[in-house]
Amino acid sequence: MVQLLDHIGIATPDLDTGSAPYLALGLSPEGEDELVESQGVNVRVFRAGETMVELLAPMRADSAIARFLEKNRPGLHHTAYRVEDIDAEIARLRAGGATFLTEQPGPGLHGTRVIFLHPKWGAGTLIELCEHPRGDHGAHGH
Repeated sequence: MVQLLDHIGIATPDLDTGSAPYLALGLSPEGEDELVESQGVNVRVFRAGETMVELLAPMRADSAIARFLEKNRPGLHHTAYRVEDIDAEIARLRAGGATFLTEQPGPGLHGTRVIFLHPKWGAGTLIELCEHPRGDHGAHGH
């Protein structure tokens, strides 16, 4: 089952432009920007209490974030929920009729395993499940 809201993903054409409102709110980037090659995205993380805000900027034109920005304005891309056992959650949700964008979880930020539920299943919202490495409760998801 879901443990907590892990992060929200915000699509932006570039990390510096996307950072402006979060800096104005008094938040600071946490750590270095990270490239998630498998998803074609550069990520900058801000933390607001227990929840992270991940700014997502495309690193190549064929990435999901680049396609999202072509169809939509910059803004909310997905909400991500932390789960303890992603494989068990996938099986449980599939048994209940959930549909996913991929068959299996893939690598995420900082060693997480992630999978996205189809937005049509999520009532129009892209939902991500993320499993952090065992014993690493302070890690970042994506």
